[in-house]
Amino acid sequence: MNMQTKAHPEGKGALAVKRNRGGLLGRLKEQRLLYVLMLPAIILTLMFSYVPMFGLYMAFINYQPGGGSFFKQFFTTDFVGLQWFNYFFTNGDFVRIMRNTLAQSFLSLLFGFPMPIILALMINELRNGWFKRTFQTVSYMPHFISWVIAANIIITMLSSGGVINNILTGLHIIDEPIQFMQKGHLFWWIIAFSNAWKDMGFNAIMYLAAIAAINPELYEVAKVDGASRLKQMLHITLPSIRPTIIILAILAVGGILNAGFDQQYLLQNNTVMEYSEVIDTYTYKYGLQNGMFSYGAAVGLFKSVVAFILVIAVNQMAKKMEEQSLF
Repeated sequence: MNMQTKAHPEGKGALAVKRNRGGLLGRLKEQRLLYVLMLPAIILTLMFSYVPMFGLYMAFINYQPGGGSFFKQFFTTDFVGLQWFNYFFTNGDFVRIMRNTLAQSFLSLLFGFPMPIILALMINELRNGWFKRTFQTVSYMPHFISWVIAANIIITMLSSGGVINNILTGLHIIDEPIQFMQKGHLFWWIIAFSNAWKDMGFNAIMYLAAIAAINPELYEVAKVDGASRLKQMLHITLPSIRPTIIILAILAVGGILNAGFDQQYLLQNNTVMEYSEVIDTYTYKYGLQNGMFSYGAAVGLFKSVVAFILVIAVNQMAKKMEEQSLF
């Protein structure tokens, strides 16, 4: 008996030593099929996420395209350091661009973040299977509509003879049609509601998946204790999906400078330009249309750095407050 007891730990130790001797090459050989399956994803990630990062150098030079070799011009152009960043911070556009970007992003976050949660809770409470599936399908269809089509729908609905004005005048709330697309102070709200309408159903899928993972026995116990469906929602469903809510909130705050491009570019016009111009449209107009490639790269890099800092900061706050974080 004693001999068997002593032999057991020696066997484990020998096995551990054998595994350690294998090292990385041993693990690669043992799991080679898994790494082969991962290879296409790794190659695509390197090609489209890491290799293009060498272009960030453009933000620190005065690059002007010419007829020669791209790489030769790119690496021999004069290095200007932080000149483009300083130009962006000191010219008169910075305050206006940041105001519009933050205002539109904040309003989109204010309306767009809780609405998928509410929609997921509503869908989860539906008991008719056919109606539940139909309602869910209809709710996320707008996500697959191109912004070109969606922008035309929004412009038509908000026109002087559109549905919104007809309803408001029919209810005698207003006496004459409102020119929604001509009033700059309304543009932020139009963007916020448009984003919420378009992505609400699709974003609700993640919360529905989290709800589906909740143990049904919790609801059965709550029913036995006499809890109503509202109390079940408040005390079982919401606490159970809180980790998902926190992680998506971290990602949403990290992308607060991503106010969007398609919707702003398609919905804006000269009368609301003071309120519609955001970082993405500004970068496109100066970087591509005006040929200021280095300036556009600098503005884009600034946005990325701020987003990275926000993700790290919000993640640390969530880790301390809720013990739940993205990483």
